[in-house]
Amino acid sequence: MRSPMRLLLAAGLLVAGCGGNGDGGTGEAAGPGRAGSREVRLQPAGAPGPHPFTASTVLPSSRAAAPPAPRSGGGRGPRTVPGSAPGLYAGVRSAPSCDVERQVALLTADDLKARAFAQAAGIGPAGIGSWLRGLTPVTLSADTRVTGHGYRGAAAVPFQSVLQAGTAVLVDQYGAPRVRCACGNPLRSPVVTPGDAVTGRPWGGYDPGRVVIVDPTEQVVHSLIIVDVRNNTWLERLTGTGADRDGLPEVPPPYAPGERDLASAPAPSRPREQRPPRPPAPADCPTETGGTRTVPP
Repeated sequence: MRSPMRLLLAAGLLVAGCGGNGDGGTGEAAGPGRAGSREVRLQPAGAPGPHPFTASTVLPSSRAAAPPAPRSGGGRGPRTVPGSAPGLYAGVRSAPSCDVERQVALLTADDLKARAFAQAAGIGPAGIGSWLRGLTPVTLSADTRVTGHGYRGAAAVPFQSVLQAGTAVLVDQYGAPRVRCACGNPLRSPVVTPGDAVTGRPWGGYDPGRVVIVDPTEQVVHSLIIVDVRNNTWLERLTGTGADRDGLPEVPPPYAPGERDLASAPAPSRPREQRPPRPPAPADCPTETGGTRTVPP
């Protein structure tokens, strides 16, 4: 059985690429004051950072309001939350956070960029369009740790980052964020090491104890219970839809949005229809010994 955190611990993984602090710096060096530490960049919700794959595809409707801020976790973070947890994501009813068709067009217009994106995402270049259309546009309800990828030298270069709550993302059917819409960068599970050093300018309300890591579900999730930020109520969004089939959940959580702290006490996963487990992602990341290591989405 997998570890509940599903964290990838691999020393020596290259950390560089699309920037995270919004100030234009690449931040390729290790964190200040920690020899050999891994840099983790703070990425504000609206800042694309350097080395984006594409222009922003964030839709104005997703900025209608900020999601409710979770109460302080009181710990050191990051904490793991199931991808199916109610309130992990937010949105506006019938209003997608990202323009998926524009994202498809921008990524497939350049063959080199398409290949780099596909490799980082763990898919085939020919399937980019159908894969993106199968993702779900939402916004993050909490500051979230991920592995991002910048586009440099016709390649996807990985780096560690924290995405600010309110960031528009595309989520897969296992509840995991896979694309950041402000820059078109593919996202994967984070790589967490003891020497991580956070860099960048903290936003108001940033607290390391409130950072979460999304744990993809074992089985397909057919809908997400998200927060409707216009009226702070529950909203059900079917996975793989662009918000056109949004509705009220038949069985809403027994608590209001914001009443449970995602960072310290994740809500249990909702019951869901059992489906065959997802196939493993391609082993596309080299290890220090020259072999390969499978990276889950």
